[in-house]
Amino acid sequence: MAAVHVTVWDDRDRARGGRAPTVSVAPAAAAAPALFIHNIFTWGSDSTYGFAGQRPLADSRRLLMMDRRGYGDSPDTARSDFDVDAEDIVEVLGDGASAVGLGGAHLVGHGNGAVAALIAAARRPDLVHSLALIQPSAFTAAAHHPVVAGLLDRVRDGAPGIPDGVTPEQYLRASTEGLGMAMPEPTSRRLRAVATSMGERPIWEAEIPMEVLRSAALPVLVICGTWEHAPAAYREHVGLPLMAVAESLTDSLGGSLVRVPGYYPHTQEPAAVNAALREFWG
Repeated sequence: MAAVHVTVWDDRDRARGGRAPTVSVAPAAAAAPALFIHNIFTWGSDSTYGFAGQRPLADSRRLLMMDRRGYGDSPDTARSDFDVDAEDIVEVLGDGASAVGLGGAHLVGHGNGAVAALIAAARRPDLVHSLALIQPSAFTAAAHHPVVAGLLDRVRDGAPGIPDGVTPEQYLRASTEGLGMAMPEPTSRRLRAVATSMGERPIWEAEIPMEVLRSAALPVLVICGTWEHAPAAYREHVGLPLMAVAESLTDSLGGSLVRVPGYYPHTQEPAAVNAALREFWG
């Protein structure tokens, strides 16, 4: 049993109108499940920053929405860590696959969750059918790119951290309204997610085993926003490095890159992202 909470969506019976399938389908021939790993400030099934917009994909396969430790309905953690998340992903992959008699699942990760998904896929490629990465924060894997190198230099040289005494609500406000975006309602659930995000292990410490991933030759899809209408500061400091990472990972892993309008692809353009995932999964 996994140490983290997983929300399961499976609407295949509803899509069939409640009818049983007319042909018996062996488990090995059924659609493999998909496991989604979220970014900061959120949880798996969240409609603001999470994957609620991907619920329509449950009409054809089981969707597993994992809450990372310290987020959603998963237990608290002293410090969120991508390596620990990767171990949790591997455990859920095994649990989720065995529950439907399948060997593995498709992995979908957003932001920091995509980094954990990459590490998990390198540890157990036999459990991963494919990798879909939505604006992955895999900066160390693209450190050769000038825009990414500049970002890494700034943070490693001691970019200002979070001042003592800043509350999760203040941090949420600064991270949204402070950059020209709307602030979500500061519910207790949201503020817990923000508090966990404030204490996450820095993503630039992640060591992503790119050689192992290349050797595994997994199908890879990278989804990235175009960022042209994003707030200027957000685009400059976050968008440009993320776009560079998306292009770099696509090239280095032999994947496909899909660009969609906006800067939060799966929530701002869920139909486009869902169509890309359907086509990718086949």
